[in-house]
Amino acid sequence: MDLFLTEEQVLLRESVAKFARNELASGALQRAQSDDYPRDVARLIARQGLIGITLSEADGGQGGSLLDAVIAIEQVALACPRSADIVQAGNFGAIRTFAEYGTADQKRRYLPGLLAGEDVIAVAMTEPNAGSALTELSTSARRDGNGYRLNGSKIFTTNSRHASLFLAYVRFGPGVAGIGSILVDRDTPGLEFGKPSRFMNGEEWQQLHFDDVYVPEANVLLPAGGFKRQIKGFNVERIGNSARSLALGRLAFNIAKEHAETRHQFGRALCDFQGIQWKFAEMAIKLEAAQLLLYKAATHPANELPSAYDTAIAKVACNRAGFEIANEALQTMGGHGFSCESLVQYCMRRTRGWMIAGGSIEVLLNRISESVFDRRFSQRVQQEAAE
Repeated sequence: MDLFLTEEQVLLRESVAKFARNELASGALQRAQSDDYPRDVARLIARQGLIGITLSEADGGQGGSLLDAVIAIEQVALACPRSADIVQAGNFGAIRTFAEYGTADQKRRYLPGLLAGEDVIAVAMTEPNAGSALTELSTSARRDGNGYRLNGSKIFTTNSRHASLFLAYVRFGPGVAGIGSILVDRDTPGLEFGKPSRFMNGEEWQQLHFDDVYVPEANVLLPAGGFKRQIKGFNVERIGNSARSLALGRLAFNIAKEHAETRHQFGRALCDFQGIQWKFAEMAIKLEAAQLLLYKAATHPANELPSAYDTAIAKVACNRAGFEIANEALQTMGGHGFSCESLVQYCMRRTRGWMIAGGSIEVLLNRISESVFDRRFSQRVQQEAAE
C-alpha cells in the first residue's frame, strides 16, 4: 500500500511499529482481558506524539493528516489491539469534534489533559429510543439563567466508565434545527451513572442519567442548529472505526498464519493442506481490497474532509473484512483460537461490535445507495416525512 504513502509516512509507519513492538506488545493479552482503562499506556502513547495527530498545531496537536492517524492506529493494533483504542480516541470522534468547534476557553480548560493522555472524552449520543434515528433524541437542554438544565439519558457510551468529560448531544428545541451539543464534566451535580453493563466484546458501559443537570453557557459546544456540523465530524470518526476493524483482522490473520506454518496434523503442517491455503488466499484478498478503500477515504488534501460516500464504503468494507478474517482465523486455529489465551478471539469479538457502532452496516448501505441514485431515501413513515 506504499503507493498511497509519502516518504515521511513510510518512516512514520516504521517508527510507530518499532515503538509498539518494544513498548506495547508484551502486555497485549493482559490489556485485552482487563476492564481497566490503560492510563499508563495512554500517557506513553501521548509522549510518543500519537494523540492529537489530526489536531492543529495551534491546538497542541501534530497538524497531521487523517492517513497519518490511520497508520498509527494500524501499527499499534498489530502489536496491542487494546492500545489502538487509545490512538483512535485521541485522533477521531469526540476529541476531533471538540477541537474543531470548541471555543478558546474550552480548549484551554480541556485539551491539555486530553492530549497528555491523562483525561478521556466520550461522546454521549445514543438514547434508549434514539439509536440509528439519532434525530429523535430527547435529552433536553432548557435555558436557566446563564446556563442550561439537562434532562434525559444516554446509553452505549464508549468509555463512559472512564471518561472525565462527555460531549452530549442535546435538544435545545424541536426538530433537527433544535439539536446541538454541550460539554458535561463527570462530577457535575445531577449526572448519575447506572450499573456497569457489558457488551459481548468485553467493553463495559454505563447509562448516563441527566437529572436537572446545570451546565453553564460556557460549556455549550454547538448551539441549536449545530447537528449537521456535528455529524460531519462524526462522519470522519468512521475512518478510525474502519482502521481498527481492518487492523484487528490483519492481526488475527498474522497470528493464524504463524499457527498454520508451525502446527502439524496428520504428519503435515496445516499450511500444506489446500483447504487452509484457500482460506488464507481469500483472507488476503479481503485485506488488500479493504485497505485500498480505507486509504482512499483517508487520503485528502489538507483541510479537506472525506465525503460521506467514501467513509461509508470504507467502513462497510473494513467492518466486513475485519470480522470475516478474524472469524476465519479463529476457525483455522480451532481451540487455540477460541481460547481466551489467544488474541484472535478478542479480535473476532471486537470487530463484530464495530459492525454496529459508528453507524451500522445497514444504515451505511442506505447512505451509499443515496449517493448511487443521487436522491434521499427516507426510512420514516410517510406522515413523519411530511411533517
